[in-house]
Amino acid sequence: MNSHRPFVPQDHRRNLALILAGGVGSRLNVLVQRRAKPAVPFGGIYRIIDFALSNVMNSGIERVGVLTQYLPYSLTDHIGDGSSWGLVGRYREARILPPHQGVQGSDWYKGTADAVYRNLSYVDRNDPEYVVILSGDHVYSMDYAAMVNRHIETGADATVAVRTIPISEASSFGTIFVDNDGRITGFEEKPKVPRSNLISMGIYVFSTRILRERLLELVGEKKLTDFGHHIFPKMLDRGDHLSTYMFEGYWQDVGTIRAYFDCHMDILDPSNTLDIRNWGMRTNLDQAGTGDRPAAWISTEGSVRQSIIARGCRIDGAVEDSVLSPGVIVEKGAVVKSSIILSDCTIRAGAQLENVILDKQVEIGASAQVGGIGEDVSNERFPTHLDTGISLMGKGARIPEGASIGKNVVVFPEADLSEMDTISVASGETIDRRNRSQI
Repeated sequence: MNSHRPFVPQDHRRNLALILAGGVGSRLNVLVQRRAKPAVPFGGIYRIIDFALSNVMNSGIERVGVLTQYLPYSLTDHIGDGSSWGLVGRYREARILPPHQGVQGSDWYKGTADAVYRNLSYVDRNDPEYVVILSGDHVYSMDYAAMVNRHIETGADATVAVRTIPISEASSFGTIFVDNDGRITGFEEKPKVPRSNLISMGIYVFSTRILRERLLELVGEKKLTDFGHHIFPKMLDRGDHLSTYMFEGYWQDVGTIRAYFDCHMDILDPSNTLDIRNWGMRTNLDQAGTGDRPAAWISTEGSVRQSIIARGCRIDGAVEDSVLSPGVIVEKGAVVKSSIILSDCTIRAGAQLENVILDKQVEIGASAQVGGIGEDVSNERFPTHLDTGISLMGKGARIPEGASIGKNVVVFPEADLSEMDTISVASGETIDRRNRSQI
């Protein structure tokens, strides 16, 4: 990488951020049945999109457009007027940008580049010199100002944030080839046999003029839709200067149940480099009255080890290596191990949970055993979603007293197993609201 003295922008109004927050995120299964992927709760009191928004705030960028699409209401309510991230004022804003009706009527964004192309009027109204394009569903802390400085130093038309990973994992990402100065020489999008372990993080800086010209040509005229698949390779073909910004901190795409679970376990690790508190992460504490809840309470019979316990929790049992969102109740004799419990769940006396994710308002009956037992077989209906021993309970599900729930089980939102006369669910089964599914 070049060792030039950093250029520090003097006016942060020259930068505009666009957060791509419209993905369905179907691999998160029942967690995204009623909310957009970036709105999925994370880390006790946060939502996934809080990382991108807090990064924008901490980078001194004062204007951000959030491009929504799938189930946007949860995101709209959460972001509000942007005041939770200081994005309110004469030159500050957080603007929700849903797909809008055009000549052919309203339809969904067809890709990342298509989403930005359809919002070029928003870019033009703000008239920035540089546009920072982000994904709304990654967990990381990053100073985008340093990346913009790198973009300016190199004189690039576009800059892509990159990191190295084990080459055995690179087939799930867009891989990049660079020269000795970090200038991009080639791309391979999700190659079956990777030849590079340098991957794109889905974070881009464009000089606005170039962004506008290339999108008008490549999306508007040629109907190409995606930055990684189409726009960057075409820019490379025509001789545009594409540079890289190397990022070495913690970063995780939480697009799968396993990644979502592992990322929570990472933030419980004291040696992890992602320091949410010192980075100054923010969220909307007014939504659902999170900020009004009382302090967490742990009784003399309760115990907590290496866990995150949010406000409003009441612990009379044992919690180990777990993350509890606001309002969770763990009754006497209950044990919660290596689990993620979202808001207002109740774990009754004597229940045992291990390797479990509970969505909001789930009730686990007394002496029930959920997860950590049975064969480690993949879920039959969703074999690519749950295949690593984690069981998932949807919002408002009810598990009866004394029930036994195995590994890789999915229980759909609002499913009440007591009404179904279901007391035992073998590993790999799926329970929906109407019947017990054994596909």
